[in-house]
Amino acid sequence: MRNILIVVILTLVTAATGYFAYSRIQSGNGNGNGALVLYGNVDIREVPLAFRVGGRLEAMNFEEGDTVREGDLLAVLDDEPLRHSVAIAEADAEQAGARLKLLRHGSRPQEIRRARAGVEEAAAGLENAQHEFNRQQQLVSKQHGSQHLLDQARASRDQWTARLSAAREALAMAEEGFRNEEITAAQAVLGAAAARRDRARLQLRDTRLYAPSGGVIMTRIVEPGAMLGAGAPVYSLSLTERVYVRAYVDEPSLGLVVPGAGVQVHTDGGRSYLGQVGFVSPRAEFTPKSVETPALRTDLVYRLRIEVTDADRHLRQGMPVTVRAMPGHDRGD
Repeated sequence: MRNILIVVILTLVTAATGYFAYSRIQSGNGNGNGALVLYGNVDIREVPLAFRVGGRLEAMNFEEGDTVREGDLLAVLDDEPLRHSVAIAEADAEQAGARLKLLRHGSRPQEIRRARAGVEEAAAGLENAQHEFNRQQQLVSKQHGSQHLLDQARASRDQWTARLSAAREALAMAEEGFRNEEITAAQAVLGAAAARRDRARLQLRDTRLYAPSGGVIMTRIVEPGAMLGAGAPVYSLSLTERVYVRAYVDEPSLGLVVPGAGVQVHTDGGRSYLGQVGFVSPRAEFTPKSVETPALRTDLVYRLRIEVTDADRHLRQGMPVTVRAMPGHDRGD
């Protein structure tokens, strides 16, 4: 009788041990009623915020832990040097624009009239020089004149002939205006000046740092008075627009966490949130050591990204959470 009792006790112990082990295995992937249970951590994205230009930091408007909204002015650089740069660039652009306008309009009417008067003057001078040359030539032929005077009259005639040719060329240029190549070059100069002006204005605007999205200031890195290089971080902003959970699932349970599947996210403090599976990694990997799960760490798993749809300030970066997904629950349920 005693032996029979011992056998019964051993049988019950073995059964209880097996059931306990089975329950632990089930708790790693489900809770016995069809729900998949996963373990993960809250993943809130952080953004290092910096100026695109360098300069002396003038003001920091928020402290660590402050909540900011999209478009809030976070910090300001001393903008005096860049305001001078804008003034110079604007003056250069205005000068280049005036030069192009001048070339496109061509010569002024007064310049054309002056060039025409120069032609008439040169023509009259040539006519007089030609008459004097003819007269001296006749005198020399009759031996009443001097060869020296004839040579002077010939030189004067040639000079007025050259003046008339130059005057006619000047009149043609004044009437025709500037060449297309000159106008094209002036357009290029104006384009470069305008680009420098726009760049200077953009750099001036970049002395103001605005919040790209709503969030919480995690770190205030520098203080007013510091000299900063372009791209040097001044704040670290934790975004509150979207909160994610990073979790892992084994291959047999992949069918329960397809993209769009609805899940419930539970914190150890008893708060619950709704979420949707947004991404399932196509590549298997070993379970990271930071994930607490009853499953063996050597098992291959797939990484999930779950977006929490009703997140609030109680979800913090790195917080461990439990994720439960019910079979058949998707985006539309």
